[in-house]
Amino acid sequence: EPSASTQQPTQPPPPSTVEPVESPVALQISVLEERDHDSKAFTQGLEFDDGRLYESRGRNGESGISEIDPQDGSVLRWTPLADEYFGEGVTVVGDSLIQLTWLAGKAFVYDIVSFEVTGSFDYEGQGWGLCFDGVRLVMSDGSSSLTMRDPETFSVVDSVTVRLDGSGVASLNELECVNGKVYANIWRTDTIVEINPATGDVTAVIDASGLLNDADRAGADVLNGIAFDEASGVFLLTGKLWPSMFLVVFEPS
Repeated sequence: EPSASTQQPTQPPPPSTVEPVESPVALQISVLEERDHDSKAFTQGLEFDDGRLYESRGRNGESGISEIDPQDGSVLRWTPLADEYFGEGVTVVGDSLIQLTWLAGKAFVYDIVSFEVTGSFDYEGQGWGLCFDGVRLVMSDGSSSLTMRDPETFSVVDSVTVRLDGSGVASLNELECVNGKVYANIWRTDTIVEINPATGDVTAVIDASGLLNDADRAGADVLNGIAFDEASGVFLLTGKLWPSMFLVVFEPS
């Protein structure tokens, strides 16, 4: 065998193509203002568009789409869903609203001006949260996955597993697309996560606890509603059956 002096030099390993995991930062909420919200609204989606605020309501027999007053939560317009449908997340794409349903595998498209249903999409699995990043729809189904869809056809174009410190984050619910990031409520918690949708990495963990006082919390369900107002750069948060909604900013803990 060749002597040590004649051995071929070993090749350096190829550079890693694995993207570095982003370390999440801890954020908390600073409440700028508390506003009234309809405590009968089982909030499933919340979306600002051009200063107008849209809300999707859930529960069979109570589901529908509404435009609500961003100052006091009162209903300005309302289109109910048939009793068989349980409304879920909603987002705005151009001149349309797209609303998911929980178990029916159907998304309804509404004209944003007339508030009438103009079409629908069929999909596999459950519908939970929905947002639009300007190019693609981002959808959650209660798992740790986000599915990216074509806004014209609703066909799946990509998917990503959301991870925090290497572990999947389950129960992703209501979504909000903001400046290249996706914000998601974690169902049954007071936690919101900020996600890099390209990698699935959680880039921030937001503690949204303590918004409701004990008396209001007694009759309320979980946090579930994130709307971003581009004009003011602040978020509006609420929840299912919450009597209030909160204008907030996220800041370092």
